[in-house]
Amino acid sequence: MAELRLFEQQRDRLWGIAYRITGSVADADDAVQEAWLRWQGLPDGEAEDPSAYLTTVISRICYDQLGSARARREAYVGPWLPEPVISEDGPEDRVTLDESVGMAMLTVLERLTPAERTAFILHDVFAVPFPEIAEVVGRTPESVRQLASRARRRVRAEAPRRSVDRGEHRRAVDAFLTAVMGGDLDGLLEILDPEVVWRSDGGGKVMAARLPVLGNEKVARFAQRLTRGFDLATMQVFVRDVNGAPGIVFDDPVGAQGAVFAFMVHGGRITEIDAVVNPDKLRHLGLAGSTDA
Repeated sequence: MAELRLFEQQRDRLWGIAYRITGSVADADDAVQEAWLRWQGLPDGEAEDPSAYLTTVISRICYDQLGSARARREAYVGPWLPEPVISEDGPEDRVTLDESVGMAMLTVLERLTPAERTAFILHDVFAVPFPEIAEVVGRTPESVRQLASRARRRVRAEAPRRSVDRGEHRRAVDAFLTAVMGGDLDGLLEILDPEVVWRSDGGGKVMAARLPVLGNEKVARFAQRLTRGFDLATMQVFVRDVNGAPGIVFDDPVGAQGAVFAFMVHGGRITEIDAVVNPDKLRHLGLAGSTDA
């Protein structure tokens, strides 16, 4: 049996690959578990390069998952957003934000074909050579090069403009939270870009806009209506890193509701808000209202 130690050295990297390819915490967890089972069944010393071997294994698993996932997402009620990844709010002096795992980037990646998405993530994010990616997607190395190039052009064209300054991003999020909690409509209008876009993912299970909400006035009023569903006396609000950038977590144990907000900031104003309220997508966070909370 292959050494456990070698797998554990790669675990975080494998999960990072799986999450970026699938956009799902649950699918990434399942993929890592499946990779571990395959690693256990491998004779000791069979994989000369454990990192390359496990990268190929996890990528194949996730590539296969994308086909069935696409069919499910086409039938999804309302906008589909990735399952959020939450961590403690990072240091203010961290200059750049992690774009590759951001909500906006993962949403753009949803528009790529499974082969384009896999090739782009493996090559551009994890520096996997084209011949190794070719083994994953069943194409020639030259074909994979073209897939990655095509995906890269589309990502550059469709990814929204954003601030890479963490302090600027955090100040905008704090201003939004203060305005929402204070019922300050003028404050919301000030921090929201005139062409701001709000997407909310309720999966048909809780109240959420089934189409994107456009413009600062509509978004401001929608944000106020959404937060009225929480009990202000018992609701807990946290500023946390949501997919690598400052965001907001709402948890209302009395009303059995939870929500995670991710933001895109440019020029000191919020240009995009992604609100995940589908309880199935919050279960791994243990928020109120999630399936396992």
